[in-house]
Amino acid sequence: MSKPRSKTRSAGSPALNATVRIGYQLLFTLLLVLASPFLLIKMMRRGQWREDFGQRFGFYRPELIARVTGREILWLNAVSVGEVNLTTELVTRLKDRLPEMTVVVSTTTTTGMLELKRRLPDGVVRIYYPIDLQSAVRRAIATLRPSAIILIEADFWPNLLWEAQAAEVPVLLVNALISERSARSYQRLGFLFGPLFATFDQVFCADPSDTERLVSLGFRPDGVEVVGHPKFDAAQPPAKPQRDVRCLLDSIGLTHTAPILLGGSTHAGEESILARTYLALRPDNPDLFLIIVPRHFERSDEVARELASLGLSVILRTTLPTKVPDLAASPCCLVVNTTGELRDFYGEADIVFVGKSFMPGGGQNPIEPAIQGKAILTGPKMGAFRPILTAFLEANALLQVQTETELEASVRYLIDHPNERKALGQRARAVVEANQGALERTADGIAGRLRAFRPRPTPAVL
Repeated sequence: MSKPRSKTRSAGSPALNATVRIGYQLLFTLLLVLASPFLLIKMMRRGQWREDFGQRFGFYRPELIARVTGREILWLNAVSVGEVNLTTELVTRLKDRLPEMTVVVSTTTTTGMLELKRRLPDGVVRIYYPIDLQSAVRRAIATLRPSAIILIEADFWPNLLWEAQAAEVPVLLVNALISERSARSYQRLGFLFGPLFATFDQVFCADPSDTERLVSLGFRPDGVEVVGHPKFDAAQPPAKPQRDVRCLLDSIGLTHTAPILLGGSTHAGEESILARTYLALRPDNPDLFLIIVPRHFERSDEVARELASLGLSVILRTTLPTKVPDLAASPCCLVVNTTGELRDFYGEADIVFVGKSFMPGGGQNPIEPAIQGKAILTGPKMGAFRPILTAFLEANALLQVQTETELEASVRYLIDHPNERKALGQRARAVVEANQGALERTADGIAGRLRAFRPRPTPAVL
């Protein structure tokens, strides 16, 4: 199921392209060798890194090879946990439209793999995304023989795109999120990424303003389609929580009337900001409780030490006290050192701070707490979610603060004005509901393009 593709689609002279490829292979290999100790340590901290480690180099177990042999394969890549929700919803819709295809979903992290195993049905094949070594990528494509590759958001690895082009495998990009900062970086490396972006068969983006940016980077104008933001569809209120968070909070003595400030997907530095905000507010609100869910759960011990140094009593999610602590006696914080539970904790929060929003070029997804009707605050750095943020701000459906002082004042206001807090959450949910439908349009677009791709490609030769 492959579209006849132009062998000359990529821009630039053949000599320049060959030089760029050779340079990239040498540089990437060198950097991988130098970074491998640090990458290995990071993987070890996250745990379960040995399982299917060979997949990262394009080596697969016989039972997995048997599941993809002789099948029409649709390969999607969800980089990490942040893309899993969107990918899960997209897979469901694609299976309805393309039931004859076997879906393979890859991810780069062990936490992403845990989420894929938890959320995707058994009929979907789950693998680790290969490291961008030419040999690893070539083995992966030769084994899977995908009819098409779908990348979620902005995940551009040169060898994957080069090898897909060589094997005449169409590549599509869903929810193309390229911030202005990232665009400037790609433009500086235009000799590398310009020709690569030209090889994409179809790109689905959220906003008309994204089209101009994508075309300026090298994506073909006739291949860019505006469908809206699919993350509005991907975030659904959980029908039933995976974990009984309320029971957990009862076990540590938190009353049902105590207001909860939750920091979701926080990054280094933001935990201290939230802790100082909490400590400043607690004298006037002694029942206020703080929950922090770090974006990377392996940072939890580091976060706990940092909060303890500021004078907080820290409770870890996995080591709950056997005796109910006296929460009124000292400021206390629950640190969630697990993965996959953030949505359930959102359900019990009163005020949600969206993490990474005090980090340059940052921001995390505010839609998940919004669909649950929560009052949301973000910091000033939400470039990664610019179209989404705009929709919320235009509807007065969240509060964006610029400084730690503004954060404290905004949280204080929401605590003191519960009716406005509730109304803010209701407006946030209304924004999500008003913007749904993009995922259906994306799935329709993908299915339409794939049906036009004939005949099936010849696999790359090792």
